[in-house]
Amino acid sequence: MDEAYDVIVLGTGLTECILSGLLSIEGKKVLHMDRNDYYGGESASLNLTQLYRKFRPGVEPLDSLGRDRDFNIDLIPKFMMANGELVKILTHTDVTRYVDFKQISGSFVYRDGKISRVPTSEIEAVRSPLMGLFEKRRAKKFFEYIQNWRENDPATHQGIDIDTATMADVFKKFSLEPGTQDFIGHAMALHLDESYLGRPARESYERIILYISSVARYGKSPYIYPLYGLGELPQGFARLSALFGGTYMLDKKVDEIVYDSNGRVTGVRSGKETAETKQVIGDPSYFPSKVRKIGKVIRAICFLKSPIPNTEDADSVQLIIPQNQLGRKHDLYIASVSSAHNVCSKDIVLAIVSTIVETDDPEAEIQPGLNLLGHIVEKFVSISDLEEPIEDGRNDQIFISRSYDATSHFGTVCDDVKDIYRRVVGEELVLKQRPKQEDEQKELDS
Repeated sequence: MDEAYDVIVLGTGLTECILSGLLSIEGKKVLHMDRNDYYGGESASLNLTQLYRKFRPGVEPLDSLGRDRDFNIDLIPKFMMANGELVKILTHTDVTRYVDFKQISGSFVYRDGKISRVPTSEIEAVRSPLMGLFEKRRAKKFFEYIQNWRENDPATHQGIDIDTATMADVFKKFSLEPGTQDFIGHAMALHLDESYLGRPARESYERIILYISSVARYGKSPYIYPLYGLGELPQGFARLSALFGGTYMLDKKVDEIVYDSNGRVTGVRSGKETAETKQVIGDPSYFPSKVRKIGKVIRAICFLKSPIPNTEDADSVQLIIPQNQLGRKHDLYIASVSSAHNVCSKDIVLAIVSTIVETDDPEAEIQPGLNLLGHIVEKFVSISDLEEPIEDGRNDQIFISRSYDATSHFGTVCDDVKDIYRRVVGEELVLKQRPKQEDEQKELDS
């Protein structure tokens, strides 16, 4: 460890591992450290023993749950949009060679006491039980507008400038009811709250198109998910970094961040060893004095004996309860996976309920979601601080990632990756297609 590195990365969360891999590809000499003895940090996937050790120290897992090695339980539930930014990063870096994926079977929304599949086209809108006859016609016209819109063809704009008109203006143009706005804005565009209504419509347009194109890629739903859990993603990027010379040290505590007289970082000390560097990237837990709390997230990991009721017996689902349905400011998310994804034993279904905390009784806030799950065999509840860096890192050259929010996909994570990369490297992240493994090996052999 007593040598110099271009960048030292602290924590093996997904954000940190993606950056470690990308910087290694760029030729940076990277040291990656984690105080834990496993990859993933806050975004790790744990086996049954690790889960009980974290939430119920000293308590043994129930024998009826199955074998320890069958479980890979995500601490932070998120699905990947099939056409989303993270998939593009995985593909362009060829990390897909290390990770296999499977589609999520269904995308559902809760409205007026019922769970319904989210329509993704004008045809599905006409068939959806979410709307009455006249509303279906209006929704059909809205989806036709969205799918026919072309940047350079004003005839497709129907008099709407999506860079100046708000999303509320667009909904008004098509006379869509509040309930229809709910499932479009929250279950398709995947906005966390209602603030999107006052922003230019382009943002929502792009999100809806991403959702529709992701569904079109595989059918059923727009989401895919790695076999053996989300913990596979950080490990995949860690392998990529190691392939390009990155050094990894797990179970390595960080005792001190070393600065020069001007307050710029010069190294990281662990015990009697000090690694020199000019830049440090890390998650908020390594820099408590350099981050501020902006909220809290509550998550409940639940073990079920059967699929979530009223979801067509799907082995995996995304279920969103829009905030208007509960009189809240933020949506409630339910992510469910099963043995089909190699994350639990065959007679168990995992469901994770999460949301942004708004009151002094967080567990009561997720109760409407828990009520939809049917019989719950086991439940593990966590409440985490949402933190963000106070400064951008340009003065001290310490670049801190943001906490993982309650959103159900990786959009905000990818935004954070691109933002940190820009500040560290000084230029935008441009994804370059890496050579495939076979071509790479030929080059190494020659």
